[in-house]
Amino acid sequence: MKRSYMKALAISNVTSADAARISEVPIPEVRPGWALVRVRGFGMNHSELELRRSEIRAQYIKKPIIPGIEGVGEVADPSDTGLAVGEKVCMLMGGMGRMWDGSYAEYCLVPASQLFSIPEAAWQLPWATLAAIPETYFTAWGSLFEGLRLETGDTLLVRGASCALGYATLQIAHALGCRVIATTHRESYVEPLRDFGADEVVIDDGTLFKKGVRATKALELVGPKTLRDTMCCLQPGGICCDTGILGGVFTLDRFDPIKEIPNGRYLTGFFSNYPTQEAMDEVFEFVAKHGIEPHIAKVFDFGRLVDALAMQDGGSFQGKIVVTNEG
Repeated sequence: MKRSYMKALAISNVTSADAARISEVPIPEVRPGWALVRVRGFGMNHSELELRRSEIRAQYIKKPIIPGIEGVGEVADPSDTGLAVGEKVCMLMGGMGRMWDGSYAEYCLVPASQLFSIPEAAWQLPWATLAAIPETYFTAWGSLFEGLRLETGDTLLVRGASCALGYATLQIAHALGCRVIATTHRESYVEPLRDFGADEVVIDDGTLFKKGVRATKALELVGPKTLRDTMCCLQPGGICCDTGILGGVFTLDRFDPIKEIPNGRYLTGFFSNYPTQEAMDEVFEFVAKHGIEPHIAKVFDFGRLVDALAMQDGGSFQGKIVVTNEG
C-alpha cells in the first residue's frame, strides 16, 4: 500500500524546543506547478527561531505550519515541473515555512518557482554539506556580488561574522582573493574566524570607526543597530550592504540619508527571497570548485529534530545546525 503519512513538526502557537513534538501528518497531494520532494536535509535558520518564538502569532502565517525556509532532497513526484523523479534539488524562500509548509518534514510540496536543480558539479557532496548551502550561501553570494559588487583586491568588512552567514561570506571572499576584516563580540571566536578566512578579527564594542577600521566594502549583519558606524568605516567610493538583523533592531529611527550616508559612499541591501536557477548554479559550482566546507555546528538525524531545536534555542553554537534524513 502506498504510504500516505509522513513525520513532521507542525506548529500553531509559540513553540520552544521543550514543547515541540514530531507528529504524523498527511503527505501533501501534488498539484500543477508544484513538485513533491523527499527531504534529505535542511539547515536551520534564525528566521525559523523567530517564527517559533513570536512570528507564529502573525495573521499572515499559515497555521498549522511546518517550519523550514530551505532544504535539499530528491524529486518524488515532479508533476508538470519538467524535473525528473530522483533528481537532486534544493528549495528555499518565497514563503516557504510561512505561507506554505516547509522542510521540517519527510516530504515537502514545493512550487516550481522555488525549486532548483543542484548542478552536477556538486552531486558528490554529502547531503549534510548540501543542506548547509542553499539559503546561507545564496544570501552571502547575493550580498557580495549583487549588493557589494565584490572584486579581487577589495578589503571587505564583515560585521557580525560569527554566524553561519558570516562564515560563508568569509569563505567566498577569501577564495576570491579579498582581504577580510571580521568582527565578533567574543574572544573565543577569533581563531575560528581566522580559520575560515578572516585576515583580521576585531572585537566589536560598537565603535569600529574610532578603532580605525576601514574597508572598501562592508557587509552589515548586525543591522540597523550598528549601520551608521559601519557606513563611517567605508573608504571613498565604498559600498555597504545591509543584510542581517543580528542586533535585534529592525529599522533605523529618524534616519537622515543626506547627513548619515557619508559623501561618496553607497548603501544598499540584499533580500534573499528571490533565488534563481542561475544564481544557485553559481553558488553550488563555486563551493564545489573551491573545496569550500560549510561551517556546520552539528548534524542531527531527523528523529532528533527536537534536540536540534534545543541547540538552536540555547544559542551557544557557531556555524549551521543541519538536520538530515537519509533513511
